[in-house]
Amino acid sequence: MKEHSGYLLLAPLGILLLGVGVLLLQRIVPLSDSLLLWGGAVIVSTILVYVALSRRHAGTDRTLFPAAMLLASLGVVMIGRLKPALFLTQMRWLLLGVLVYLAVVFCGRRILRLLSYPYILGIFCLLLLCSALFFGTEIGGSRNWIVFGSFAVQPSEFGKIVIIMFLAAYLTEHREVLILPRHKVLWLKLPVLRFIAPLLCIWGVAVLMFVVQRDLGSALLFFGIAVLMTYMATGRKSYVVLAFAVFFGAAVISYFMFSHVRVRFHIWLDPWADPSGSAYQVVQSLFAFGSGGVWGAGFAHGHPTLIPEVHTDFIFAAIAEELGLLGAIGVMLVFALFFYRSIRIALACREGQNMLLAAGIAVVFFLQAFIIIAGVTKFLPLTGITLPFVSYGGSSMISSFILLGILTVLSKKENRHD
Repeated sequence: MKEHSGYLLLAPLGILLLGVGVLLLQRIVPLSDSLLLWGGAVIVSTILVYVALSRRHAGTDRTLFPAAMLLASLGVVMIGRLKPALFLTQMRWLLLGVLVYLAVVFCGRRILRLLSYPYILGIFCLLLLCSALFFGTEIGGSRNWIVFGSFAVQPSEFGKIVIIMFLAAYLTEHREVLILPRHKVLWLKLPVLRFIAPLLCIWGVAVLMFVVQRDLGSALLFFGIAVLMTYMATGRKSYVVLAFAVFFGAAVISYFMFSHVRVRFHIWLDPWADPSGSAYQVVQSLFAFGSGGVWGAGFAHGHPTLIPEVHTDFIFAAIAEELGLLGAIGVMLVFALFFYRSIRIALACREGQNMLLAAGIAVVFFLQAFIIIAGVTKFLPLTGITLPFVSYGGSSMISSFILLGILTVLSKKENRHD
């Protein structure tokens, strides 16, 4: 498998070349020097990065990078189809993501040293997440962006990296204390308050993101990361019960206190009550899934542009309409592969904090994909987060490649039992 793993690059590069070819033939995007420059740069950098990993970093996982490039190539092509004006911009973000990935792989040892400073990571994470509360700008109904002139960054995308590293370091360092209960609250057995205070802080920030920033997607993501990593580290169900009690209580209070929370909830329960108003996105997304069928309408032959913000929150609906059920399942299978390979890397790590770090990255990719796919199919309330590697956005692309780089570092032979 490893000897012939270079063939895995044929799929992402083939999708990119074929997709761009169709866009040019359909005259959706024009042929230009910029397209040739950035497209060629992406292809060359992808091949060079893979060759560098194969020769200078023997023992690293060689499946994750091609899988990420497959998703990213599909995302770039779909964005060219949906928003031609953003096509080259997304291609530039992809190129930058690949270069950042390479930098993380080469500097991986230094990055892992940050795990020795859990409290600094925790403080930095809180500063990142709270920065949008004080300096954020509302875009698309959520106040989770910080704007610098024509440039906008989403702090929560980078906050999830820091929170995974913090939890991996903190939970490993205090595992023995966290699994030994000292107090009993009703039927829950909990340790001393000061040891679970950082976890309560993270849950509290997730609630603030939900209520103040109107960012349900990021709130669910951070809440899920904290709960699942705590459970993986301790194996205690008490933390899961306590976390869900806190989140459920906050959700109920928010429902009665804030109108935007009630609107999201009512849209989820019955989008057909206001199909041309507040529920328009969800309704159009459901129509897209229905019209796509098994085989899809064909690339560039559907009508996904009827969905507002289709290139970000609803790009999975566009894939389902034009590539059909088979294309949608293919995307989900790639994310399932991500989860499987990440868990394999986690189980092979010698050190506990590295194991928990890899497992946390597995959780964030799987959970983020699940939340956004569940949102556009009305399985969960509409959330508004990106589909990793696929949706438009520089913050999402760069943060996803950083996490991928950390996973690659953890997959080296010297971190394995075999």
